[in-house]
Amino acid sequence: MNEQCIRLHNATFYAYHGVLSNEQASGGKFEVDVEMYGDFSGAAESDRLKDAVDYQRVYKSIRELVTEKRFYLIESLGTRIAESIITNFLQLSRVVVRVRKHTPQVGGVVDSVEFETERVREQKDSVGIG
Repeated sequence: MNEQCIRLHNATFYAYHGVLSNEQASGGKFEVDVEMYGDFSGAAESDRLKDAVDYQRVYKSIRELVTEKRFYLIESLGTRIAESIITNFLQLSRVVVRVRKHTPQVGGVVDSVEFETERVREQKDSVGIG
């Protein structure tokens, strides 16, 4: 397989995730990076969107999870994003998702905290009848 990568960097949202009640009430800035791996040579050859990963749809699915759902932990948010992408975009063999939460309340000055997760599409073994 000719594995290639499409990346979305810094999809930025204002959302209401967190354990603390003031995080849930006032919200904060979240950023999402996604790396999508697969063989995109067919799309490169045809130059047609129907043969490609439609990253507008990828962005929309990320935006819906980040802005319309609420999670206590960025670990839960990142995992849901990764599972949604690998499930809904069949051209992908694997996906890496990073979620950053800016100015987390940790009792000191921290720019952001980041969670990273990866999902790999399970390959079904073909069993021959002999």
